[in-house]
Amino acid sequence: MPTLRPVLAGLVLVAACRPLPSPPVPDTRCEVGHVVGGVTEPAAIEPVVPAEKRAWEAAAGGEIAARPMIRSRLMAWPASGPVPPLPADDRAFARRVATDTWRGLRGLMDREHHLPIDHIHLAPRDESVPPIGDYTNVTTVGLWIVSLAGASELGLVSRPDALALLAGVLDTLERLESHDGLFFNYYDTTSLERTSNLLSFVDTAWLTAGLIVARQTFPELASRATALIERGDWSRFYDPAAGLLYHGWWVQPPGPSRYHYGVLYAESRIGSVLAMGMGIAPPSHWFRMTRTFPAACDWQTQAPHDRAQKTVLGNTFFGGHYVSGDVEYVPSWGGSMFEALMPTLVLDELRLAPASLGANDRAHVAVQQRDPIWGMSPSLRPDGSGYGEYGVRALGMLGYPAGAVTPHASALAVAVTPDAALANLRILATRFPAYGDWGFYDAVDPVTGDVARSYLTLDQEMTFIALANHLCDGCVQRRFAADPIIARALPVIAAEHFFD
Repeated sequence: MPTLRPVLAGLVLVAACRPLPSPPVPDTRCEVGHVVGGVTEPAAIEPVVPAEKRAWEAAAGGEIAARPMIRSRLMAWPASGPVPPLPADDRAFARRVATDTWRGLRGLMDREHHLPIDHIHLAPRDESVPPIGDYTNVTTVGLWIVSLAGASELGLVSRPDALALLAGVLDTLERLESHDGLFFNYYDTTSLERTSNLLSFVDTAWLTAGLIVARQTFPELASRATALIERGDWSRFYDPAAGLLYHGWWVQPPGPSRYHYGVLYAESRIGSVLAMGMGIAPPSHWFRMTRTFPAACDWQTQAPHDRAQKTVLGNTFFGGHYVSGDVEYVPSWGGSMFEALMPTLVLDELRLAPASLGANDRAHVAVQQRDPIWGMSPSLRPDGSGYGEYGVRALGMLGYPAGAVTPHASALAVAVTPDAALANLRILATRFPAYGDWGFYDAVDPVTGDVARSYLTLDQEMTFIALANHLCDGCVQRRFAADPIIARALPVIAAEHFFD
């Protein structure tokens, strides 16, 4: 079972799951066990062995012997050696980073099955670690489709080539094993076998977001994208008793996850928008998610300010915010940039929800920017010891520790403070050996100077889409908002004022 991207995969207990009680019942349940859980679900331990892949490797002489064959399946491999100087002009700089990153995203594809792989390591510290992660998560597939739309808008790929690339991805999606029309969250890109028992809600949401952008950008293939959107039974993700969405649904043993997505300001909110727009979850669901926990929850990084009942669109819930210096904000769970801003890749929150999500996006970036070199978000550890969850602890309810700076965090912030975000990216590229043939490597330790010389496809996609929106006046966001599913949910997310 792949271990990268635990937050997105929903396999690790990172999101608050306690449903808000209906006022006026006091909401005083705040033990960490109620909120986070802390025990891995039994179904997550159940292995899913890709038998065909293992047989293929055995026929090649074993996993290590098969590595050159895995590499030959990629569309390309990054060149080594010096990188041409980056432009001094900000717009030209953003265009160059986007162009290099897109070239890498095309290279990080399996040439036979047209799916993006998970990652490549150019300088693994441990030779036993495979240099190529030839598996994928459906979020990665969804954001690859969004990236393709952005590349088409920027003229980095011709229309005929874009249609051919999209058709190839759709061909494979249509043949993958699924359950009631829903995709599993991990697949082996070499054998196409599923490697998970989980139908992940948040990953399903990001794949659906990609298909929505596809049908709005490429009408020629809209019917195929729509068929994939409509065939999945999303009703299993919604828990009407809690008014919340499950982390997912397990097929072995069968049943829903024991945990919910209960914190509003998280990357999973894009799934809530989709669920409301599709009619799976009612508008009241949006107001069942937690803005802040009671002050009695002393495991929080700070007690909330102005936490009181408020009513929006007939829904009564608890508001409140945290404070850092002179900045007020509704916290995320870990205080990472992708929790805060990943949804802005497709949803223009500054324009569509300016008094709630948009204002909060600005606040989170403002606090992140207090470090001289900033951008905390889950990424590879620059010391080569695997994957880590990083954040600005004060921005999170529980809060991830500080550590690596990852370029995709700065790229996400381009949607909020473009000048400062591009300046930070330039510092990362010039002060550290953090820029290669396919754009930025995954992470930097600003203290030691260590660099994780790896490309994680999902992080590269976030970087590219953020820059594409910047360069084409929110082209991807506008396509997404134009879809009827999204249009139905927009009045709900626009109604609230976080900081009354």
